[in-house]
Amino acid sequence: MVLLSLTASHRELDLDALERLSTGSSSVGRVVVGTCGPVAGAVVISTCNRFELYLDVDAPLSGDSVKHATRHVAELVAHASGVTGDVAARSFTVRTGPEVTEHLFAVASGLDAMVVGEREIAGQVKRSLAIAREQETTSKTLELLFQTASRTSKRVGTDTELGAAGRSVVALALDLAESELPPWDGTRAVLIGTGSYAGASVAALRARGCEDIGVYSQSGRAEAFAESHGVRSVDSLVEALADADIVVSCSGARGRVLAARADGEPAQPGPAGSDEAALGAMVAGNFGGQTTLPRGLSGEVGPEASLGHVLDAAAVVRARERAADRAGDEPEPRPLVILDLALHRDVDPRVADVEGVLLYDLATLKAHAPAVAHDVVAQAQGIVDTAARRFEETRLGREADAAVIALLDEAEVRVVAEVDAAVARLTDELALRGEPAPEESDVDVIARDVRKRVHAELHDKIVAVRARATAEARAAEAALVQGAVALTKKASTQRDADHRSSR
Repeated sequence: MVLLSLTASHRELDLDALERLSTGSSSVGRVVVGTCGPVAGAVVISTCNRFELYLDVDAPLSGDSVKHATRHVAELVAHASGVTGDVAARSFTVRTGPEVTEHLFAVASGLDAMVVGEREIAGQVKRSLAIAREQETTSKTLELLFQTASRTSKRVGTDTELGAAGRSVVALALDLAESELPPWDGTRAVLIGTGSYAGASVAALRARGCEDIGVYSQSGRAEAFAESHGVRSVDSLVEALADADIVVSCSGARGRVLAARADGEPAQPGPAGSDEAALGAMVAGNFGGQTTLPRGLSGEVGPEASLGHVLDAAAVVRARERAADRAGDEPEPRPLVILDLALHRDVDPRVADVEGVLLYDLATLKAHAPAVAHDVVAQAQGIVDTAARRFEETRLGREADAAVIALLDEAEVRVVAEVDAAVARLTDELALRGEPAPEESDVDVIARDVRKRVHAELHDKIVAVRARATAEARAAEAALVQGAVALTKKASTQRDADHRSSR
C-alpha cells in the first residue's frame, strides 16, 4: 500500500480558484475508488479554505506512475468541477509516503490553517473520515491515518497554548466586525445555514454576550437547529435582515446543490451512459483493472450547476429600505455587517456596494489572520513531527512483516524436524535399555527446549531482516517523494506563470 495525496489550499491558490476547483468535491472520492482498481481507499477534505484528496493505492508507484495517477485524479476533479484537466493538475500539491502523514497531521492540528491554531479543522477532519465510511471509500490504512491525525490534534489542543487560544475563522470574523456593532448584549444576529460553522457561530456569539440570535436555512432545517441550540428560527430572510446588526452566512449551499433541486424539481440526468463513457475513457490505460462507474453515481460526477447566491444584493437593498422605514426620524439605520464564511460564496459580492452594509468574506479574513508566537508553533510542530514519525515507523514495520513471517515459518519447520529427530534418538536409547518409549511430557520438554534455542538463534536474523525490509521501503518511498516533489515544483512554476500572465 502507498499513500498519495493531492492537496490545494489557501496557501497555493487564491480562494476564487479554490472555489472553482472544489465544486463537485462530494462525489470525487466515490468516483476515484469506483473507477480506479488499484485505489483501495479515498478520503476527501473539503473546507472553506482547502480541498484535499488522500488515497490508499494498492500498487507499486514509481515517479512516472505518480505523475500518471495525479493526472488521472485531476481529470476526475476537472470533470466534476468544470475546470480543465491542465488547470486541475497544476492546482494540486502532490505528496507521497511520509509527507502525506506529516501534512495531514499538521492540517488536523491547525498548523496549516488560514487562522493558525483554529480548532474547527479537527472536527472537519473527523467528518471527512465519517463521510468516507458512509460512502464506503475508506480503507484500513486511511482509517488508521485519520484516527491518528485526530489523536495528534487533540494532544496539540491540550498540551500547547495553540489549543488554548480559541482561534477560529468564526472568532476572527467576529473580532473584525466588533468595532462596527453595538455592544454585544444589544446586538441582533442572524445565521444563514445550519452546519458546523453555524454551531460554532452560536457558541462564539454567546461567548461575547450576544443572545438575540436567529437562524435561516434554505433546506428547511432552521427549526430543528434552533430548537437544539436555543435560538429562534427565521422564515423570512429579508424581514430578519431588516432588524439585524450582523449576519453570519455559512450555508455553503451554492455550488453544491443542483439548481433544479432548489426549485423543488428532480435533477435531470444526461444521456444514458454519457458520464460512464467519459470517465471510462479517462481511466482506460491509466491503472488497468476495473473501469466501471459505481452504481448510483451516474449523473453525479458531471459539472455541478451552481445555485444563485443565498443572499443577493436585491434582498439586502429591500432589507435596508425596511430598516430605514422602521428607523423613522433617526438620521439613518444602524449599519449591517455581513460575514460570508462559505468558500462557495453565499453572498453576492455586489452586496458590498449597498449603502450602510459592510461585507467581510474569506479573502478579507485571510488578509487579517493574526500571527502566532514562534515558540508556540514550534511546540505544536514538535508534537506533530513525533506523531508522524511513529506512525510511519509502524506503517513501514508492516512492510517488513511478510519477511519476518517467512523466517518464523522456516524456523517452525526446523523446530518440528529437530524435535522429531531428538524424540527418535531418545526412543532408541530407551529401547536399548529395555525401557518404554518417551511419554508425552518428555516430548513436550524436548519441544520447548528446541523451540527456545531456535528462536534465540533467530532473533538476530529477524532484526536484520526487519531493518533491511524497512530500509528498502524507505528507499522506495524516498524515490516516490522525489518524483512527487518534481511534479509539484513543475505545477508551482506553471501556477506562477499563469498568475503573471493574468495580471
